[in-house]
Amino acid sequence: MSVTSRVAVFAAESHTEFQAENTWLPESSEILWGTIAFLIVLALLIKVAAKPIAASLRARTARIANEIETAAQARADAEAEVTRVRQNLADVDTERVRILAAAAETAERMGIEGIARNDAEVAELEARADADIATLQGRAGTELQAQVATWASEATEQIVIANLDEATLQRLVDDYIAKVGATS
Repeated sequence: MSVTSRVAVFAAESHTEFQAENTWLPESSEILWGTIAFLIVLALLIKVAAKPIAASLRARTARIANEIETAAQARADAEAEVTRVRQNLADVDTERVRILAAAAETAERMGIEGIARNDAEVAELEARADADIATLQGRAGTELQAQVATWASEATEQIVIANLDEATLQRLVDDYIAKVGATS
């Protein structure tokens, strides 16, 4: 029979009820054996588990310190990023002012260049118009002279016909017919 079965049989056979003198404090032998058992378990724990527990606590302390350091670094990085963003915002405002000034300057320059270009085009158009006017005046003068010459010729012919007597007119017609007949 094993030890545990013997203890179980012994416990079952003895039905004696334990009565302590003091209900608050156990008997002195129980205190003694309990203290000895506690000290043995404590010594075993110290001998066997002290190093792993200490290592675990050191690792935990190191991990917490690492997390604190990482958090501090993350906070420093975040604060640096906030500073950089604020600086960029200031730079954006400065850049916006610079771009607006450059745009205003470009617009003014383009306006001046546009006016100068328009003035040049107007001058060129005026020069072309003047040349066209001069050409048209010359053509109109030539046409007018041709028309006046035609009218003068017609008027001269009518005046000559009106002033010619019948005998001179007959002689001119005969001379013309003779001239035409001789050339053909």
